[in-house]
Amino acid sequence: MYSLEISDYARGIIARQDSKNQRLLQSKLDDLQNGNFTRDRVLKGKYKGKFRKRAGNFRIIYIKEEQVLIICIIHIERRKDV
Repeated sequence: MYSLEISDYARGIIARQDSKNQRLLQSKLDDLQNGNFTRDRVLKGKYKGKFRKRAGNFRIIYIKEEQVLIICIIHIERRKDV
């Protein structure tokens, strides 16, 4: 099991969503916390070294640090904007 650190920015984005999207995002965050990284992709370019998890029309951009078992959520945004 991993612990999550979610930025204030990401928390704000989640809080502004309707309840359906909040549940979807929370489900994906729970997947990350439980170590379910299936279908996650390594990013290139500006976000090189980071990963993404798709959550409906959103992408969760995160850093995975194996040594300390922490996933730091750095950005959540609609897919068309990322």
